[in-house]
Amino acid sequence: MHTALTMPGKAYARRRRQLMEMAGPDAIVVVPSAHELIRSRDTHYPFRQDSDLSYLTGFPEPEAVLVLVPGRVHGETLLFCRERDADREAWDGPRYGPEGAVEAFGLDDAYPITDLDDILPGLLEGRTRVYYHFGRDAEFDLKLIGWLNRVRAMVRQGAQPPHEFLELGHLLDELRLFKDRDELRFLQRAADISVLAHETAMRAARPGMREYELQAQIECVFRSFDADPAYGSIVGAGANACVLHYRANAATSRDGDLILIDAGAEYRGYAADITRTFPVNGRFSAPQRALHDLVGAAQAAALAQARPGVAYEAGHQAAVETLTEGLLRLGLLKGKLERNLADGSYKRFYRHKTGHWLGLDVHDVGEYRIDGDSRLLEPGMVFTIEPGLYIAADDTSVDAKWRGIGIRTEDDVAITKDGHDVLTDKLARSADEIEALMGRRRAA
Repeated sequence: MHTALTMPGKAYARRRRQLMEMAGPDAIVVVPSAHELIRSRDTHYPFRQDSDLSYLTGFPEPEAVLVLVPGRVHGETLLFCRERDADREAWDGPRYGPEGAVEAFGLDDAYPITDLDDILPGLLEGRTRVYYHFGRDAEFDLKLIGWLNRVRAMVRQGAQPPHEFLELGHLLDELRLFKDRDELRFLQRAADISVLAHETAMRAARPGMREYELQAQIECVFRSFDADPAYGSIVGAGANACVLHYRANAATSRDGDLILIDAGAEYRGYAADITRTFPVNGRFSAPQRALHDLVGAAQAAALAQARPGVAYEAGHQAAVETLTEGLLRLGLLKGKLERNLADGSYKRFYRHKTGHWLGLDVHDVGEYRIDGDSRLLEPGMVFTIEPGLYIAADDTSVDAKWRGIGIRTEDDVAITKDGHDVLTDKLARSADEIEALMGRRRAA
């Protein structure tokens, strides 16, 4: 696992070519980099490149703009980036510079970012459509409008300004939704690192540990394999597991608590997203096991729908039906199954959907519905399956034995030509598997 993966240059070139074919010969595509963000005074948050720019180039620096100009004789793929600067590089590390960027990233040409104001109006001229993420970066929106206005001011001299402004996401999100073989390798690496991290936390868990101590176990493994957290790790002990986006991670676990850990590694920009719920003392109580088994059955029902040609939404519907049946059987809900499904009674205990797209963003891009209907699954789609149950600690409408139990089980799934692969399948999932991994399985 320590062997570093690299994305081949031809993969980036193929994606740029596909995007330009979709945009058409008269279009121009503009993709700015992410910004460096101030954390406090003169310290910054760790820089993470804009996912679209990363997808199309792999270029890792801020203050950059990718411009794609389909059919341009003097080069279709242009990058504006920072010039080399010995003084700044002594403080902040090496830069590629325009010349280095062309060579390293297979671009047609590159220019200093300071030349963007002079060059971009000329690239816009003669193009009929502009693809860009309007509304994402207000400062860059104004710059682009200014460049367009400069072209419009030259109409009497024969200039031809663009007359259509289109949302880049309509093209690029659809491209990114379907993962190529190289992306699947990176997603599998992120999943493998995350599996190892969760195993490490389960084995380390003891009553009395702070949530942040288990977070440290997880994130130490991430960094040991050259990965970062893909999102803020959630470590919820006891009733904290019922808070869907719990962030404090500061409470002390108690003997008899379940621990819910929702944490995934990001490897070279690609995210994993895993949740497991386990007993801090290594043994599930009977009520905990009953709910954990029910969540597992709901996940299995959703996973059975993960194959080409099936509606994405079918997985959620299967999970909801299984959870509702189980809640009725356990006495947490009352009445008939059909009535409970129709009126959404299960939402008291299960508030979220059963998954989301996964890729360069942990909640990745891509439409879930097309023309109002749930889209059909196709090979290359990658998503999570993550049913859960959350019984509030103060819910006096249910038997006391259920209160304060929060459980979620989440895995990462890739659709294949004839079914699916579970990228995170190596991690213990059932109550028996978890107890065995933790080494304190209840004696028969």
